[in-house]
Amino acid sequence: MEPAYLEDRAVLAVTGPEARGFLQGLITNDIEGLSPGRGIYAALLTPQGKIAFDFLIAEGEGAILLDCAAGAAEGLLKKLRLYRLRAKVEIELREQLGVYVNLAGHPENRPAEYAARAVTFPDPRNAALGMRSIASRDEMPVRIATAAVYHAHRLALGVPEGDDFGSDRMFALDAGLDELHGVSFRKGCYVGQELTARMKHRGTARKRLLLVTAEKLPAPDTPVTANGVSLG
Repeated sequence: MEPAYLEDRAVLAVTGPEARGFLQGLITNDIEGLSPGRGIYAALLTPQGKIAFDFLIAEGEGAILLDCAAGAAEGLLKKLRLYRLRAKVEIELREQLGVYVNLAGHPENRPAEYAARAVTFPDPRNAALGMRSIASRDEMPVRIATAAVYHAHRLALGVPEGDDFGSDRMFALDAGLDELHGVSFRKGCYVGQELTARMKHRGTARKRLLLVTAEKLPAPDTPVTANGVSLG
């Protein structure tokens, strides 16, 4: 896939001596899998086990960075601050940071220079999504593709995110978060963990997001039926 700037993404920074422990008690994945050059994918669930927000997480810029949908950034920020209580953490939106993919393929052919300025890691959901970078927008290339190019590639791979899930609409396992390497079943408790673990061990996930092709796609939330039976 060609390099692209994901203008529809935003970056939250979590800092402080208790940042890791704070996130560990909230998110679906194990924060211990995070290290320089290695990111993780995770979600914050509702207490009932449905996806509220999903995001990629990286370490750099003196913080733990959450790469999330721009339209959900304020909501995620508000929710994390609500859960903060007395934890020694600070959470802020870093508006100067942008999200990029596959910078090494940029035609200016200065991948080493751009990489040195960015927090870069392989997309943990699917290797075919390439390398993801978080960096100051002022220091990144201007002549670059937009998010539409990335989303066409992502959808062709069958990788859902953000609006594909909706908010408080899909259980984590119905949405395939385990196949996307976004759920740890070995870590301790987190919000929504009890129902997620029960669905895993009882095999009760009955829904899936699937790829379809059509001559004309219907509007979002249009019921899909076959012989009068609702399929989704």
